[in-house]
Amino acid sequence: MDTISLDPRVEKRIQSWLDGPYDDKTKREIEHRLAADPQSLADAFFKDLSFGTGGMRGIMGIGTNRMNEYTVRAATQGLANYLKRWPKNHSVFIGYDVRHRSREFAEQTALVLSGNGIRALVSKEVCPTPLVSFACRHFGCSAGVMITASHNPPQYNGYKVYWSDGAQIVSPHDRGIMDETAKIQSPKQISIGFHFDEIGSELDAAYLAILKKGQLLPAMPLKIIYSNLHGTGIRLIPNALKVWGYTDLSLVEKQRPLDGNFSFAATPNPEEARALEMGCGQLVKEKGDLLMATDPDADRIGVAVLHKGKPVLLTGNQVACLCLYHICTAKPIPPNAVFVKTIVTTELFKKMAEYFGSRCIDVLTGFKYIGEQIRLMENTSFQFLFGAEESYGYLMGDFVRDKDAVSSACLIAEAAAIAKSQNRTLIDLLHRIYREFGLHRERLKTIAFNDSEAGMEQMASLMRNLRENPPSHINGQKILIEDYLTQSSQKLPRSDVIRFWLADGSKLVIRPSGTEPKVKIYAEVVGKADNEIESAISACDERLHALVKNFEELFS
Repeated sequence: MDTISLDPRVEKRIQSWLDGPYDDKTKREIEHRLAADPQSLADAFFKDLSFGTGGMRGIMGIGTNRMNEYTVRAATQGLANYLKRWPKNHSVFIGYDVRHRSREFAEQTALVLSGNGIRALVSKEVCPTPLVSFACRHFGCSAGVMITASHNPPQYNGYKVYWSDGAQIVSPHDRGIMDETAKIQSPKQISIGFHFDEIGSELDAAYLAILKKGQLLPAMPLKIIYSNLHGTGIRLIPNALKVWGYTDLSLVEKQRPLDGNFSFAATPNPEEARALEMGCGQLVKEKGDLLMATDPDADRIGVAVLHKGKPVLLTGNQVACLCLYHICTAKPIPPNAVFVKTIVTTELFKKMAEYFGSRCIDVLTGFKYIGEQIRLMENTSFQFLFGAEESYGYLMGDFVRDKDAVSSACLIAEAAAIAKSQNRTLIDLLHRIYREFGLHRERLKTIAFNDSEAGMEQMASLMRNLRENPPSHINGQKILIEDYLTQSSQKLPRSDVIRFWLADGSKLVIRPSGTEPKVKIYAEVVGKADNEIESAISACDERLHALVKNFEELFS
């Protein structure tokens, strides 16, 4: 290793794999890359994969900063050691998506749990993330694991951990599991068993039975186009829509097969317009009413509406508000109803919830904090009705404790069907909301960095500079700064997030992603909607563009 120039810490990590009880194929690849591409090896070993807002996620490959059998086993041993702090007959449910090695990683997880005397229940087939959350409570499990990288590109995979309540782990369990995992420095510390149980379609039937009880209104005619984008949504969503009475359903057939390469999806992320291009073409061709597309693990859902003969995409914020409005107008809501949103989600959501006499709680970014609020409401007079985040994640009811594209598809279809029965589309309904509650327009700007030590330092430097040299004005307006790292102006947990409030009610939120090497800038402007709704929207969007551009110039 003296023939290349690597950080001594990275050299030590690499050498420990070359000298340690790792398989020969892995060692040969390390030696090859040491000679051919040492920088890529440095990126793979410069740190350990860590748990962010969505768990452990990374590129698949060798190294401590990559998803592989060794990092999966270490994380599972950490989970097992943490569970064993409470002596009992533990069980863990394990699901997995369509990605390469997902089933393998699920089995590795199960075998390590088995080796630690913990019963492992593994989904017999690919499994939507919300079904893992449901399974934790349905089977009385101590925890759950989902092998997925959600909407990331094909080279990624990940490892999400759920607690017994079906929500993603939060404090103190997240820190406890991380601390136990950090103690695993060698495969010799990992116990591997030989048995796990498989769970099949009986879980689907239990989920669908409870989902049916959440239907608000009888089904009305609606023509739906659905794409699973090669992912797990195909397992449940067609049946879920059928259970609610929505049987006029066409699938985007090219995107139907389970495929970890996502061969016919330009991207597996329904937040991106290009992911819905094929479905939008089918929506127009078949003169459908609604297109819905889900990401590979079926926790996020993208929506397009055929409006005036053209497909119109809805943002995550817009769908959240449409769902809230439908819930509040379809039937009377209880006086103790609670809605929950993340701090980066549109303020229109809160405005509407409070108008309908409900409480709205703000939480940090990450659906795990919405799940946490549901748990905190247990044994109180409050009743959780609906939660949402701007990144296309929604949850109705509390039988699942993570974002759920399955139940959301049913809710969205119901809202669209009611609108159609009134000779309107969801776009017409959105415009009505704008007129009643004010025009809110939002935009997400992402600054990407390399997944390397240099990239991580650039991210940290950007946030540090913003704190040390904050602007006094943005777009010519005075601002109020909320820094969630110092907790100077709010009661939420400390987090690397900065929120700027502008004098006209607009807002900017800046935060590093918890799972990807990105800094995200969330912008929102507020205006008035009148009879010339399209021109009002255009004017608002111009202000939004100017706000983002003005803020970006601070870093140029």
